[in-house]
Amino acid sequence: MKKKQPEIKEYRWGFFIAVLIVLGFLSMIFAGLISLFSNNGISYPSGNIAMIPVKGVIVTDAETGLISITAASSTQIVKMIEKADNDNAIKGIIFEIESPGGMVVPTDEIGQAIKKSNKTTIAWIRSVGASGGYWIATATDRIFANKMSVTGSIGVIGSYLQYSGLLDRFNITYERLISGKYKDMGSPYKDMTIEEREIFQNMIDRMRESFIYEVSQNRNMSYEAVEKLATGQVYLGYEAKEIGLIDEIGGKEEVKQYLMKKLNLTEIKIAEYRKEKTFFEKLSSVFTDNSFYIGKGIGASLVEKAEQPGYLSIWS
Repeated sequence: MKKKQPEIKEYRWGFFIAVLIVLGFLSMIFAGLISLFSNNGISYPSGNIAMIPVKGVIVTDAETGLISITAASSTQIVKMIEKADNDNAIKGIIFEIESPGGMVVPTDEIGQAIKKSNKTTIAWIRSVGASGGYWIATATDRIFANKMSVTGSIGVIGSYLQYSGLLDRFNITYERLISGKYKDMGSPYKDMTIEEREIFQNMIDRMRESFIYEVSQNRNMSYEAVEKLATGQVYLGYEAKEIGLIDEIGGKEEVKQYLMKKLNLTEIKIAEYRKEKTFFEKLSSVFTDNSFYIGKGIGASLVEKAEQPGYLSIWS
């Protein structure tokens, strides 16, 4: 009678998982050491023009994990702007924008940091620079965009998933224990009252007014002119140029040529500032499916954390 061969597949999978865990642990230690001794994990190569990426959903701090998303961290981007500002070798800054927008506060933080810069600043919108991504672009001295890029989408969105009907269907009760009548306003477990809805709408309207004001000031347009365009609509690059939302149609080469002439440089050497990826981020990038979303507002293509139970989130 033949002996039963031991199952080795399970051992192989177990060994593979164990190796991943060990590598992940070592990578976290290594990343921690890098952050201590190399500008908090941000790479600052030499050059005379800094290029700062604004890619993905705009947030305050980009969280990382085994499955991560592409996000533009205002904390990191502001540090990059300050670094370029304090570097005498850097004559100008290009902001490579590839973002549908994101959270309102970090968007404004980046915009304000750009306006404080003493360097010539250029926004280069590749394929998407909408909502918060466009807000940031307007803070620069000049905006370039591909003729088929998507830009504009001036507006603010507030949304959340509401589960009260589902709870009723399965006879689940939401126990409401609060210390203020509006403390659970926007909870996904109950219907919004008319009063609560008005409060949120007023908040979103005020944020929209701030968005319009920033664009009008940054683009030297009247508030009324920008307000007419502030419908949340997206525009292709060539359309955006026709209505004054951008300055030039072009890409990286056109931006370089402009800066050479503007700054009287004989050559352009791009210093691409970037956040070094951790092991987990590199691993997750293998599995990430980058999708293209249009017309969902700033941050609508967002982390899809809205699919998880949570209170109302507001995005620009």
